[in-house]
Amino acid sequence: MNTVRPQDLVEQALDITTLPCVAWVTEHAEANLRWANNALITNGEMRSRRLTVTATAEVESGTAAGTVIQEIAGTDDVGAVVAAAENLARTGRPAEDAAPMIENYAHHDVWDEAPEATSIDVLSELSKGLGVAFDGAQAAQQLLFGFAEHRVATTYLGSSTGLRRRGVQRTGKLELNAKTADFQSSAWLGRTTRDFSDVDVAEAMDELTTRLNWARTKLNLPPGRYETLLPPSAIADLMIYAYWTANARDAEEGRNVFAGGNGTTKIGQRLSDVPITLLSDPQYPGLESIPFVDFTSSFDDTSWAFDVGLPISATTWIQDGVLRELIRNRAHAARTGAQPTPPADNLIMDGGGTADLQQMISTTKRGLLLTCLWYIREVDPERLLLTGLTRDGVYLVEDGEVVGAVNNFRFNDSPIELLGRITEIGAAELTLCREWNDYFNRTIMPPIRVPDFNMSTVSQAS
Repeated sequence: MNTVRPQDLVEQALDITTLPCVAWVTEHAEANLRWANNALITNGEMRSRRLTVTATAEVESGTAAGTVIQEIAGTDDVGAVVAAAENLARTGRPAEDAAPMIENYAHHDVWDEAPEATSIDVLSELSKGLGVAFDGAQAAQQLLFGFAEHRVATTYLGSSTGLRRRGVQRTGKLELNAKTADFQSSAWLGRTTRDFSDVDVAEAMDELTTRLNWARTKLNLPPGRYETLLPPSAIADLMIYAYWTANARDAEEGRNVFAGGNGTTKIGQRLSDVPITLLSDPQYPGLESIPFVDFTSSFDDTSWAFDVGLPISATTWIQDGVLRELIRNRAHAARTGAQPTPPADNLIMDGGGTADLQQMISTTKRGLLLTCLWYIREVDPERLLLTGLTRDGVYLVEDGEVVGAVNNFRFNDSPIELLGRITEIGAAELTLCREWNDYFNRTIMPPIRVPDFNMSTVSQAS
């Protein structure tokens, strides 16, 4: 597979296409570790190449696009992918979001550089730390489970209009779960990282042990609305979903929470009295992501097939609590006289808070402290009402102290409505979401306090 450069596969695709075409090869490298019952059980390295070709064709009443994505081993596979994409374009229906293919533009990529790689060595210090943690857990009658992975994706993108782009995206995550030996209590934490040099296993274990100690006291609470501290991981899951649905066209057509009525949006409206800023930026230090559009599937029903290669700029979605922008592709931007705003693969939220989660606990008279959320599903798109479950630790706080673990709940609430009910926001920090981390894990989020998070029913989930 590696005897042919990915750049050459892109050039081969462009040489044989008979239609306007964008082709890109993404070279994936991954290393991972998995552990259970206080022992490493698997480790591995993986490599793969994926070729994506989007061809466009003039058809009756407009322009159609055809996209084919396939794992490939070498040059013999390229022709079939190009032919399939061209056939889809020639036989397709005209696209509503058709736009001229992205022209070449000034950039500073080094097209000829080799793909970046990773290996199991990037996890060597982590594995040493885990060895010490396993011994400590065994002595404390605890069991550790978890997974760590490091992925590097190098993308080479070219077009028949002369565009040549290279981008690299590094993704690392650690998920660590500690359980008591009788499996009656469980605690989870996650870490997101670019290279694992900033992951401290001993610190993570201290945090998990603290939570398991909190859970020695078991309490039962009924459903209801509770003052709740949501940690950065939980906020990340909620805000990522809001980001995924922040589509300008859907808002104008009254189909999402950002609709303003009569063909308008809520851009310019205040969503929170807290000075929250929500932004994405592919160049954000420590959260760098691919700085151009390299996806063709829908982003909440918005087609990006014609925008492949479009530069992604920093965009502030919410500023000082006011909605400032929504996601739109070039075609919709042209129809509405706005700027295209493609989404980046990171999300940063800050409200100017300085307190950490422990300090927020210390000032809580009575409330719940969550660990994370999971099985999140949409109930009502017009409110962005979501439902889901708490998991791996819900704790009762009284007079500034955690007094025990309570039962899990099913929640029903809207992240946008939550923004308007925040009574305290803490210091933003790098965090890993729980529900969506297979798809999105470059986030900086704060903990927040809300007076009335809706725990709609008791859940038997653990």
